[in-house]
Amino acid sequence: MDLFLQLTLAGLAIGSIYACVALAVVMIYQATDHFNFAQGEMAMFSTFVAWALFQATGSIWLAFVLAVAASFIAGIIIERVIVKPVESAPVFNQIIVFIGLLMIFNNLAGWFWEHTTKTLPSLFPEDLGFETTLISPHNLGVIVFTLALLLVVFLFFKFTKVGLAMKAAAANPDSARLVGVSVGWMLALGWGLASAIGAVGGVLVAPIVFLEPNMMSGVLLYGFAGALFGGVNSPGGAVAGGLIVGVLENWARQYVPGGSELGLTFALVLIVGVLMFKPAGLFGRVVVKRV
Repeated sequence: MDLFLQLTLAGLAIGSIYACVALAVVMIYQATDHFNFAQGEMAMFSTFVAWALFQATGSIWLAFVLAVAASFIAGIIIERVIVKPVESAPVFNQIIVFIGLLMIFNNLAGWFWEHTTKTLPSLFPEDLGFETTLISPHNLGVIVFTLALLLVVFLFFKFTKVGLAMKAAAANPDSARLVGVSVGWMLALGWGLASAIGAVGGVLVAPIVFLEPNMMSGVLLYGFAGALFGGVNSPGGAVAGGLIVGVLENWARQYVPGGSELGLTFALVLIVGVLMFKPAGLFGRVVVKRV
């Protein structure tokens, strides 16, 4: 029983990181109708920025806050300078832009900080204040911090004017413009928030997987799986999907014969299965368009 609880709690911890990535992916998808394939590399680059700031300041929390703020601003700039000019271009052109961003951030990180693994300390203390073998201090901190962050995001979109305007701009841009919403800037803010949330996921996962230019490739795939599993048009569903994927992955590694070797195959099987049998995801809604 203790092993099962350990696996579940560890799965919730890594699933919380997948949930951050899934939420960032869904926010971009709702704004553009496309997946941002560079989401993981943007988060990785932000994590390297946090590492550099930590080396300069010696404070991991200060480095974390500054890196998240920089990621928010960078996300807005990317939307305004790179994404906006191609918003009316063919779908293939937009996909190429996202793939180009992925390669640019990956190569810039290797150029600036070299392709060697680095360590980033945890945001959370090593001593929980009580003895337990069920969960590590870092994993517990990840779960609590991520759930608190997701609650703040939910309250922001539910009860603030800016959050409601961003939802309106993503859901129905034409109607939003009619009531005075600056759709362009709302979408830019959405990119900024998605970049900041991705940066949070990167800093939280770095102490687990170590910091290097390809650290987020697997995490992004699991984030995609969580988003599709929960529903790409449901931010809450994407969060739930990320948590479920994290738990299922941990269970599979322990209880499925050869599960420790499955790795990313589990996420790929999950993605294909969802697309085949329930394309809208567990909590998503089926969108019907009149033609």
